[in-house]
Amino acid sequence: MKQDHIEAGKEIQRRTGKTFYLATRFLPERVRNATHVLYAFFRIADEVVDDADGVPPAEQAARLEELRAQALGERETDEPVLVAFRELRERYGIADEEVNVFVDAMKRDIHTDRYETYAELEAYMRGSAASVGVMMTAIMEPDDPESALPHAIALGEAFQLTNFLRDVREDVVERDRIYLPRELLDAHGVPDEQLVRLESSDEFECAMREGLKRAEDRYREGVAGIRYLPEDCQLPVLLAAVLYAEHHAVVRAQGYDVLDREPSLSTVRKLRCLARTRWHWHWNRDPEAVFERVSAVPTFERDRDPAARGPEHGDHVPSRT
Repeated sequence: MKQDHIEAGKEIQRRTGKTFYLATRFLPERVRNATHVLYAFFRIADEVVDDADGVPPAEQAARLEELRAQALGERETDEPVLVAFRELRERYGIADEEVNVFVDAMKRDIHTDRYETYAELEAYMRGSAASVGVMMTAIMEPDDPESALPHAIALGEAFQLTNFLRDVREDVVERDRIYLPRELLDAHGVPDEQLVRLESSDEFECAMREGLKRAEDRYREGVAGIRYLPEDCQLPVLLAAVLYAEHHAVVRAQGYDVLDREPSLSTVRKLRCLARTRWHWHWNRDPEAVFERVSAVPTFERDRDPAARGPEHGDHVPSRT
């Protein structure tokens, strides 16, 4: 890949994905450059739909089909990120299927604004999150990809679920879209109209608690597979998991009300997560042990014993060092 093509991808990631960009900086160069390109490709496709105010659905779909053809080498392009993505896809043997399921998921966003069940949402995430995990695994080139892949998929889904829970307000206000499945909201007596009005409640808090727990199960599954990655990739992936999961601590600290304001991580908080993770990694190269020690994801013991969780509904920040 040409350096100016890599820089184009890097700039897109730096501008639109600050949390993941911070973790990406710790990847070895051979993986870091490819990650910049991958992220930029994902973002370009995502923005066709998410930043499509006033653009007719047919035009959005046509643009995504054009991106698909360019990414697969079926149509010429001089877009730097797409040129680099094509070279990357050929170099690492990324299957056409992964590109197709990803673009299909983006197309689904054009017409789908609600999901009835988690099963439907997971089908969507096969393209929007799992394919990302598959491609990231390919560029890291683990010795045992078959063992690494299921965990990478789980971690990609964990990141996506965190985004859905964090961005409820943004998705409603800016996109008229709700990713929290109706089966989750109905189980706690939360009508769609309440979210549209941006009104929190005890019932919505309960739904958020359940949503966080489901995402945290995915984090545990994903982190359990970091040991299958090359040694020089393990800490950066662990950092990404810790940083994304830290949003859960913010959600808990603000009483699960993500409708009044979107949870966000300050630069200082990100740097503290980074420093804490690196310090523990220096002494213990077990990804699961470090994640349990430093992340906002409660341990199984804390899940079973609410009294042990501390004052902020399971935010065990006070117990971390």
